[in-house]
Amino acid sequence: MSLNRIQDNKKYGGGQYGVVYTKPEVVKFILDEVGYMASFNLSSVTIMEPSCGEGEFLLEIVSRLKNSSQLFNFDFNQAYHNCVFASEIDAEKVKVCCERLKIEFPELINVEENIIVEDYLLGRHNQVDIVVGNPPYIRYEDIPVQKLAIYKSFPTFYYRADIYVLFYEKSLSLLKPNGKHCFVCSNRWMRNKYGKLLRKLVAENYSIDKIINMENVDAFQKNVLAYPAITLISNKNRNDSVLYANINKIDDFLDIEYEMLPSPEGEDWTSMFNSFDKGLSIIEEQGFKIGIGVATGADKIFISTALKDKVEEELLLPVIGARDLSGDCMKWGGKYFLNPYSKDGQLVVLDKYPRAKEYLESHKEQLISRHKVRKNPSRWYATIDSVSPTLMTKTKILLPDISGNNYVFVDEGNFYPQHNIYYIIGGNLSQLRVLAAILMSDFVRKQLNNLTNHMNGGYARWQSQYLRKLRIPVISAISDNLSDKIMKYYENKNIEGINNCVDEILSNECDNKDKRVKKQPKQLVFSFC
Repeated sequence: MSLNRIQDNKKYGGGQYGVVYTKPEVVKFILDEVGYMASFNLSSVTIMEPSCGEGEFLLEIVSRLKNSSQLFNFDFNQAYHNCVFASEIDAEKVKVCCERLKIEFPELINVEENIIVEDYLLGRHNQVDIVVGNPPYIRYEDIPVQKLAIYKSFPTFYYRADIYVLFYEKSLSLLKPNGKHCFVCSNRWMRNKYGKLLRKLVAENYSIDKIINMENVDAFQKNVLAYPAITLISNKNRNDSVLYANINKIDDFLDIEYEMLPSPEGEDWTSMFNSFDKGLSIIEEQGFKIGIGVATGADKIFISTALKDKVEEELLLPVIGARDLSGDCMKWGGKYFLNPYSKDGQLVVLDKYPRAKEYLESHKEQLISRHKVRKNPSRWYATIDSVSPTLMTKTKILLPDISGNNYVFVDEGNFYPQHNIYYIIGGNLSQLRVLAAILMSDFVRKQLNNLTNHMNGGYARWQSQYLRKLRIPVISAISDNLSDKIMKYYENKNIEGINNCVDEILSNECDNKDKRVKKQPKQLVFSFC
C-alpha cells in the first residue's frame, strides 16, 4: 500500500477509541521539549508512545533516531528494537503504522515487534526515559461497561474521570528517575473535579516543568473541542515554579514567552493558576458580595415582554439577561420578571392577585412538572430561587456567564438579573465602577483565563467560583487620584488607560514584579542521570 493511500484513508474522527491525530508541528515541538533530538546521541534513550494510532509520533521518533545514528555512528536497527516502544488498542491502526514505518525506513527489520496491540492501561511495560503522545479522550459515560470496573481500580480514577487521566497515571509510573513525560491533551484535569487525584499524584511525586495552553490553537488534524495543553512533567523533586504560556497559533512555538507560576501543592492547583503578590485581596474580603441572578425553572412563563398586559404590575420587576449585555452595550430588551414573592420572602397569596392567578393557573400543568415542585406541590408557582426584590434597586456589577464583552457593566439599580448573570454588590457607586474597571484589566483577565475553563470561542466564564478566587488591589486603599483616573477611563471604555492605571496601582501598592521570561534555550547536554 502506498504512503499516499494510507494517508488518504486516515480516520480523523475520534471513533470508539477516542482518537484524534496530532499535527506534525505539535509532535516536533513535544519531542524537542523532552530533548529527543537527532543532535543528541539517542542510542540508549528509551522512549514510549502509549497510544500510537497510525504513527504520528512514532514516525518522527524513528526519523530522529535514524539521523542520530548517522551522526553518532551507532546501529539504527539495534537502537530501534532496544529503545523505541509503542502501544495501540486498535489493530487496524497498528497495521497502518507499521506499513508507514516500512515505507519510510525500509532498512528497519521486524518493526512490528515494538508496537504492541493491547489496552495500554492493562499491559505490562518496562520503565523508560521518555513518554510522549496524545492519549485518547473517552468520557466517563462512553467508557465500555466491561472495562469501567477495572479502570476504577486505578488510584487516580475519581468521580466521572475521562480515560486520559489514567493514561497520565500509567505513563508517569513508567518513568525512570529524571525521566520526562510530555502529552498534548485536554487541560480539564488541571481544574475539573475528576482530575483531583491526578493533580495530587503529580504535585506530590513529580515536577511540572512547563504548561503551554493551546485552547486557541488547532493542535489536531480535525477540529475538536479538546481544550488542549502541552504539559512537560519530570520524574524528579518538584521545582519551585512552573513555566506557563498561552499560545494562539502554531507559529507561536517559535518564540514562546513564559510566565513563572508557583508549583502546585496537593489536589487544589488554584495557587498555581492564580499567582499573586502581597497587597492583593479577594473581592469578598473587601466587603463586596457575589451572587447569581434568579433561576425560575420556567423562564418562558416567568419572564416575558408581554407580562404587563397579563398580571398585576406590583408583581413585575424589569429583568436583564445575558442577551441584553452584548457588543459592549447594555440594551434592555423590555422583559419583565413575574415575582411570586412578597418583600418578606414568602410566596404571595394568589387570591390577592386575580390576574396573576389566572395567568399562572393557565400554565399550572407545566409548573407542577418541575422537579423542585414535585417535592412540595403546594408551592407550584414558586421559582427555583427565592427572590429579594430590593436587589433590583441596588447598584451592582453585572457579569454575563459567557461573554465576549470587553466592557463590564454597572447597573445603578434599574434591573433584576437573570440566572445567566452574576452580580457584585457592596460599596458605593464609585467603588463599584473602580472594581468594574479593574475586572476589565489585563491583570484580571489573565487570572480569569488561568482559572476558568474556556467555552467554544475562547471565552472565559464569569462564574462565582472563579470570581471568588480573583486577587485584586484593595479598592478602598487606592488613592483618590488613581480612582478618579480609572473611573474616567472606565466611562470612556478605554482599556489601555485602565491597564496603565492598574499597573500603576500594582507598582505603587503591591510591589508587583514582572514574571515574564523568554523562551529558554535548548539544553546542550542530554542526560537522564
